[in-house]
Amino acid sequence: MEGWAGAAAGFAAGLLIAIVTTPVGVSGAVFLLPVQLSVLQVPSPAVTPTNLLFNVVAGPGALLRYARAGQLNGPLTRRLLAGTVPGVAVGATVRVFLLPGATVFKLVAAGVLVPLGVWLCLRTVRPSPPTDAPVRRVALLAFVVGVVGGIYGIGGGSIMGPILVGRGQPVSLVAPAALASTFAASLSGALVYAGLALTTSVSAAPHWTLGLLAGLGGLVGGYVGALVQPRLPENGLRLLLGVTATAVGVLYAAESWPRPT
Repeated sequence: MEGWAGAAAGFAAGLLIAIVTTPVGVSGAVFLLPVQLSVLQVPSPAVTPTNLLFNVVAGPGALLRYARAGQLNGPLTRRLLAGTVPGVAVGATVRVFLLPGATVFKLVAAGVLVPLGVWLCLRTVRPSPPTDAPVRRVALLAFVVGVVGGIYGIGGGSIMGPILVGRGQPVSLVAPAALASTFAASLSGALVYAGLALTTSVSAAPHWTLGLLAGLGGLVGGYVGALVQPRLPENGLRLLLGVTATAVGVLYAAESWPRPT
């Protein structure tokens, strides 16, 4: 899909996805990937830096709303930033040189999202008391998630959010911290991809038009999503996050499954 139709589809996708995902601390880039690969036909691995560009443009909308509500000043935000920012730079390098193919990429994404989504749904049905992991453990986990996020093009916070929520942390605390780390890590990752595009023949540069237009849609949708979050039930948000992560993982697995010739 090209021209005005592709631009309109990118903006609409960014807007609608951000409205749904922002309340649970997900930027929406994780769900923009199927739109890029299946609808807009963006080549791999250019889809990953395009996702990161989307996060950079869309992030300030939700962050502005959370900042006004005083939800960004906390130790959890600092822990996530300390881990995901360097991790996503490592992941970006792995994505370009080791996982350039779309099929392998989808299988990696499915392997992360399906168990994570199922686990979160189970923890929501049978909740456990909140736990506060040591600073080093959270930062180390954030680094590992940042590497995966750099490969996947989601900045890392979109995976870290479900993990923390599954451990019993409230969505109202996790969502702002996860989005802040996603924004910072995505900015770092986008710069790394831009540098790699100058030193390799692989298509590592983002699709600038799509990333910017989808990001503008996400900018508006993210603000709206952050605005309505306090009015949504906690368990409903947890289930929404778990179900959507599982559904996207299953979709990726199905698209990567060998078809009979």
